Amino acid sequence: MDGRAEEKGSCTAVVLAGGSGSRMESGVAKQFMLLGGKPLLWYSLQAVQQSDIIDRCILVAGEESREYVRREIVEKYRFTKVDAIVPGGTERCWSVEHAMAVLRKEEKGARSPRGNGYVFIHDSARPFLTEEILRRTYDAVRQYGACVAAMPSKDTVKITDEEGFAVSTPERRNVWIIQTPQVFEAGLITEAYRRMALAYGEAEADASARGKDGGPPVTDDAGVVERFTDVRVKLVEGSYRNIKITTPEDLKTAEAFLGQ
Repeated sequence: MDGRAEEKGSCTAVVLAGGSGSRMESGVAKQFMLLGGKPLLWYSLQAVQQSDIIDRCILVAGEESREYVRREIVEKYRFTKVDAIVPGGTERCWSVEHAMAVLRKEEKGARSPRGNGYVFIHDSARPFLTEEILRRTYDAVRQYGACVAAMPSKDTVKITDEEGFAVSTPERRNVWIIQTPQVFEAGLITEAYRRMALAYGEAEADASARGKDGGPPVTDDAGVVERFTDVRVKLVEGSYRNIKITTPEDLKTAEAFLGQ
C-alpha cells in the first residue's frame, strides 16, 4: 500500500448519457427508455445522488438533448449533485474527454485543485450501479490510483484472426468482463485524456484519425490510462447484475432484475 491510501479528496462522478442506442431498435435513445416507469438514466443518477462517496456529478449528454435532460431528469427528480451538463462527442472517448476538459479547467483555476480527488466514470446504460460497487472501487483507487469494476468471464473466450477463425484460447481464469464505473485519481485520468487528445489532434472531427478502420482510438477509460501512462489498472469485483443495456433482450433482463 502506498501514500494514496492515506489521501481523501473530492469524488466526482462522470455519467455518460450521450449515446444513440442504435442497437435498441427504437426511435428513443436508450438512456431515455423506460425501465420500471423511469428513464434508464435515472438509475445511475439516483445511485450517485444517494451515495455517501460521490460529492458531485458531471453529466454528459447529446447536444440536442441537454436542455431536455436538465429539465425532465435533473430538475424533475432533483438530482442536486449534477452541477454540469456537457455535450457529448462523436465517440465515447471524446465524450469523456469533454468532461475531463471541464475538470482540467477547474483544477487550473481553483485555489484548492480537484487534482487530489477521484473520478468515477460510469455508463448510464448500466442501471444497476450500487453503493457496494462504489465502495469497492473507491477503496481500490485510493490504494492503486486506477481501477475498474469487472467480473470473471463465465464463458470460454476465443481470439480470432481477421477471417473469423480461432487462433488462440486464453485461460478463462485470466479473462474478465469489464464494466463501469472506471475510477482514477483525478490528476491521472485528466492527464491521460489530455495526452490522448494531443496525440490524435482533431481526431474527433476527422474519422481518418480516430484509429484503425475509422473507429475510436480506445474503447474504455482504462485503455486510455494503459496507452498514455505507465500506471497499471486494478480489476475490482463489480456485479453480474451490473449489465449494460445494449439490445432489447438486455432490457428484458433488466426488467427481470428490477422485479426481483
